[in-house]
Amino acid sequence: MTWDTKTGLQKGDPFRGHSNKVSSVAFSPDGERIVSGSEDTTVRVWNARTGAPEGDSFQGHSSGVTSVAFSPVGERIVSGSYDKKVRVWNARTGASEGDPFKGHSGYVTSVAFSPDGERIVSGSHDDTVRVWNARTGAPEGDPFQEHGDWVRSVAFSPDGERIVSGSEDNTVRVWNARTGAPDGDPFQGHHGAVTSVAFFPDGERIVSGSYDSTVRVWNARTGVPEGNPFQGHSDCVTSVAFFPDGERIASGSYDNTVRVWNVRTGASEGDSFQGHSNVVNSVAFSPDGERIVSGSDDHTVRVWNARTGDPEGDSFQEHGNVINSVAFSPDGKRIVSGLSDNTVRVWNARTGAPEGDPFQGHSDQISSVAFSPDGGEDCVLLR
Repeated sequence: MTWDTKTGLQKGDPFRGHSNKVSSVAFSPDGERIVSGSEDTTVRVWNARTGAPEGDSFQGHSSGVTSVAFSPVGERIVSGSYDKKVRVWNARTGASEGDPFKGHSGYVTSVAFSPDGERIVSGSHDDTVRVWNARTGAPEGDPFQEHGDWVRSVAFSPDGERIVSGSEDNTVRVWNARTGAPDGDPFQGHHGAVTSVAFFPDGERIVSGSYDSTVRVWNARTGVPEGNPFQGHSDCVTSVAFFPDGERIASGSYDNTVRVWNVRTGASEGDSFQGHSNVVNSVAFSPDGERIVSGSDDHTVRVWNARTGDPEGDSFQEHGNVINSVAFSPDGKRIVSGLSDNTVRVWNARTGAPEGDPFQGHSDQISSVAFSPDGGEDCVLLR
């Protein structure tokens, strides 16, 4: 479903066509289309302005679709599935580009294009990472097999030469994306499953979050941790976000707090941001890096001064249930939040006033929200 973020009015009818849970959504690079993957085994592309489906559903997977992504220029779509296969589709026609990529022996958990669009990386429940030629489907070398448990998250470095993976085995690994050779030993230090990994914008560092309640920054070349783990949370880390220049990280936790960390020292910048009375599920920086927004199980959204930790005004309290996801608009003037009472709200980021009525139409909770790239008219939601 999409809504006009200025008025809260639904833009056309709900995007109907899937017959089961929607597991993944993404905007095209130009913001004009949306791709969705579903447990009904299909992929669909929608006109982001009208909600009209663009052609028929993409059919070929024999089990639920777990992950979808557009190529960097938007002409192709990659999907991963519980059927253990990766597929590439023509984003305009829905035609499958060649045969499915076969090789994983467990379901595919995560897929992504390389920055140049020529390769695809996939992580799997079979404990491996694979790289594929995005045009032919041919595997590029053997699977990356050093993890001791299933792979939860994969990402290319900004230059496309390396891949980072995080696993249920508590480790982070970096791989040569061309050869599949591990770049050194696994990054060890987490004492719980690694839930999320990402390269810094400069490609020289990696951040990871874990069930062990810590955030870690690593030298991407050596695997040496940059300082000690970021300790301060007393429960699992649920969300991490980069400051725009990559020098600070914000984290939210089951301990009801938000923290900001100095990436170089690992020191918490000031005290934890306290005000939520339940789990913090999502955190995000404003585009200028001056504010942080957080959403919580306590039914509120809060905006904080990213430097001081002071709340900017009162909490946004119009929600009637748990807030699962929050995001700033690209201009930083609005915030969108999605929650478990099936509604979405848009707020004035400075005053906390809701902009219009809640967006209603979903029949189940909202798990993820995001503005379109231009920030002007549309937001996309994942239930």
